[in-house]
Amino acid sequence: MAKKGDWVRFHSIVLKAAERTAKIPEDTQQCDLQQWTKGFLQDESAAVGDAVTVRTAANRIVEGTLIEEGPYYTHSYGKFVPEIIEIDKQLRAIMWEGK
Repeated sequence: MAKKGDWVRFHSIVLKAAERTAKIPEDTQQCDLQQWTKGFLQDESAAVGDAVTVRTAANRIVEGTLIEEGPYYTHSYGKFVPEIIEIDKQLRAIMWEGK
């Protein structure tokens, strides 16, 4: 359960498909314009799935559905590659040769 001031991630529909401009590709026109945003919870408390009000890092007040408490980045540069160590050794030898 998130409480007021907690860093959260939420989802909202910015525009329904029917409200989107005709100046975008047809397949795009058929989809809602959605946003996933992070910010500080403004409600006293909320659980995942609740409608919430959030203050973003840009100080905007936005409403949406709570989807995550304490969001963090989960990307990486992939798994360890042993060959990279050998490349590093060779590169350092070339760069610092004679020093």
